[in-house]
Amino acid sequence: MDRNQAAGLILFAAVLLIYSIFFAPTPEPLPEESNIVTQAIPQESVEEDTISQEIIQPDSIQDLIAQRQFGVFAPMTKGIQEEVTLENDQITVTFSTKGAEITKVELKEFKTWDQRPLILLDNESSDLSYSIQTDKGLLSLNEFYFNPTLSSTEVEGTPVSIITFIAKAGSSSITRTYSLAQGGFVLEKNLEFTGLSNSLKDTTVQINWDDKLIRQEQDIEESRRKTNINFFTSGGSHDYLSATSEEANEEVTESLKWVSFSQRFFTTGIIAANNFNSAKLNQQTPQDTLSIKNVQVGLSLPLVDNKAGLSYYFGPNRYNTLKTITPGFENNVDMGYFFVSWVNKYIIVNLFQFLEKYFSNYGIIIIIIVLIIKIALTPLTYKSYIGMAKMRVIKPEIDELKAKYPDDPTKMQQEQMKLFGQLGVSPISGCLPLVFQMPFLFAMFFFFPNAIELRQQSFLWAHDLSTYDSILRLPFTIPFYGSHVSLFTILMTVSQIAYTHFNNQLTAQTGPMKNLGYIMPVVFMFVLNSFPAALSFYYFVSNMVTFGQQALIKLFVDDSKIREKIEENKIKNVNKKKSKFQQKLEDAMKAADANKKTK
Repeated sequence: MDRNQAAGLILFAAVLLIYSIFFAPTPEPLPEESNIVTQAIPQESVEEDTISQEIIQPDSIQDLIAQRQFGVFAPMTKGIQEEVTLENDQITVTFSTKGAEITKVELKEFKTWDQRPLILLDNESSDLSYSIQTDKGLLSLNEFYFNPTLSSTEVEGTPVSIITFIAKAGSSSITRTYSLAQGGFVLEKNLEFTGLSNSLKDTTVQINWDDKLIRQEQDIEESRRKTNINFFTSGGSHDYLSATSEEANEEVTESLKWVSFSQRFFTTGIIAANNFNSAKLNQQTPQDTLSIKNVQVGLSLPLVDNKAGLSYYFGPNRYNTLKTITPGFENNVDMGYFFVSWVNKYIIVNLFQFLEKYFSNYGIIIIIIVLIIKIALTPLTYKSYIGMAKMRVIKPEIDELKAKYPDDPTKMQQEQMKLFGQLGVSPISGCLPLVFQMPFLFAMFFFFPNAIELRQQSFLWAHDLSTYDSILRLPFTIPFYGSHVSLFTILMTVSQIAYTHFNNQLTAQTGPMKNLGYIMPVVFMFVLNSFPAALSFYYFVSNMVTFGQQALIKLFVDDSKIREKIEENKIKNVNKKKSKFQQKLEDAMKAADANKKTK
């Protein structure tokens, strides 16, 4: 209350006081007794009627209102709201008896970036409701009170905890049963309506889920880039809403198997035992930092004999774990485009999982993975080196052609191709083996940013390999670089420049292409500065191992012997006919040259 309001209130009170003292009317005298006889009402009767009005009448009004609003479901709107839980070693799920709905999910094995309990959803951030179409209109099950019963059983030797919620109205009832197996992240759910066939006007249940996804990681921008709604159709097709748009929505009329809210390291999913009939999906990126994204899903779940089944997944994005949940659920982990995803799915994931059994330090695991991949690709590295050595040996002949045809590049290329054929040298022999190695380099670009195994794992100065290793915070922001300095990224850049310099000594590359090898590492320094430290560290170790491989190969490769081999090929191929490919290439060059002269 401000000063003006206080002064006005005091003045108003003073006016009322003065009026009551000097101007208020005096009370009128009581009328004299008359001879009118009034009938006396027994005091006991008055008290009973008063009590009856105070206790029975309000309940009757409430019952009447509930009867009009909910019909046969009215008795289900009375009860006591309490919380009950199901839990195993991995997860704790809290329910409310009002609605028999999930109000909180906590993952026990994980913490947030600031070491708080990791809550995937709670009743403040998530609103999940099941609605049914009745003769009284659309009713939400969250309006009804349920009585819980806890039990347990065993399924194939695995303990299963069960909680059964029942809301009754005479001989009619609604039953919601949840089952949680020991050692898993899947919550099974069954819904059943008994004695309500005449009251249900539709054979579907409408599920509406509005969730403000709680922030779990320090780097909120990276988290938002990796968060979106995924869905999988009954026809086996995976799709998703754009992860980069400020707002995205889609109405899916095709039946769906599952829908998920996939974050960078954790996923919340709802899976139909059969299929959902349709879905409406929407997601927005909020302007504040209270949540990662706000997502809404509307699903139509069909009832079969007044029953329906589904399940929830609340857990980590481990690829091999998600594969066991339901078909296509592993798509919640981005393994990259089709031409590199096979490397991650069939090699890196399994190799990583195998090494975890024997090594607890993930920096060591990354080094071992680099060594294994490099050893496996050694034959390609060797062929690449030999190809570059051949080009280096015949560099004098190439220089002669350039001097002979300085103003006719087409003729020079034709003569160069003829020279390659005579000497038995392929110009792409040094590059082709490198092309086969590219899927492994690009695969890591997708694997490390999404590997939950690296989350909150430290190595050397990096406190968390799943995010950037900042050794220096800048008082300003450099465009495309950021406001921090990542040491692993710096080391990767320096090693790549050193490798490029060493590589240029082995090749015959000249001109702009030679300098491009120095520019690309600097470009990648800007790109990878905010990427996970594990990725930069992998590339740094990979550069150093490749550098060592080539230095070792150089010790065993003699340029004079390569020259002798080339001279032998030159004699052998004097009368050799051109290959079809070489002939077509020369014809194409001649045609291009003719068109150029015509113009």
